[in-house]
Amino acid sequence: MAALQTISHRGSQLRLGAVRERTAAYTSYDVTYRATSGRRDFTISGVLNVPTGPGPFPAVVLAHGYIDPAYYVRGQGMTRERGVFASRGYVALHVDYRGHAESTDDPRSDRDLRLGYSADVIAAVKALRASNLPVDDDRIALMGRSMGGGVVMKALIAEPGLVQAASLWASVSSLEDENFNHFIRADGDSRGASIVAAHGLPEDEPDFWRAASARPYLSSITEPVLIVHGRVDDTCPPRWARATQAAMQRAGVDSTLEWYDDGHAFGPAFTAAMDGTIRYFDNQLA
Repeated sequence: MAALQTISHRGSQLRLGAVRERTAAYTSYDVTYRATSGRRDFTISGVLNVPTGPGPFPAVVLAHGYIDPAYYVRGQGMTRERGVFASRGYVALHVDYRGHAESTDDPRSDRDLRLGYSADVIAAVKALRASNLPVDDDRIALMGRSMGGGVVMKALIAEPGLVQAASLWASVSSLEDENFNHFIRADGDSRGASIVAAHGLPEDEPDFWRAASARPYLSSITEPVLIVHGRVDDTCPPRWARATQAAMQRAGVDSTLEWYDDGHAFGPAFTAAMDGTIRYFDNQLA
């Protein structure tokens, strides 16, 4: 995390590609932008929904959950959210992290515990601001779900003041040893060997695993954060949301935890949860 905080992050050259969809409420485009982390440059692909009308509009950058990059396709994982935001007057940019879809590959992603994904999200915000799109630069939010919740937490830590608000949906833990043990170690994931070879097991190298986590650095966050979690989430345990919220409060972060009677994917409660998130953003970005 200290390294992510130290290096510079830039975003530029947001380019519109093919039109994916036109509705009365918005137009959806394939896009690419340039993400620069220190001396490393990446082309990141994604999908952008732009509301109908002159703007300027508030904007939200979306960080999706884990999908195997070998099978991931552009814009996958938060299609529903992107459409709802755009229909409610938000420019919505869905980020395909490095190594996903048409984005530049990064062979270091797994070994680096995907810290580069947070750099891609930071760059997305900066690329939006540098573009000619009808975006209100002072009204931008982040939203991440599942793995993307962790991505957003680390982006907020690395660049305090980057946006005006954020929301974490069904987020992973703010401690990396819990994520490793729950998702990689318990499943016998093949990625575990390269991670352990580089960094050791959590019980053997606790200082590293804590330093790679968001929780010790939460006091760096300056934006208000809405945590949204399902009471019966069997992928990211509800106790993780409670622990992250408690840690944020101890760190002085303006944070709110909202519970819904739903699981990890948000089915029956999706509309209510989206209504609550947009209401939260509307208030914070006013």
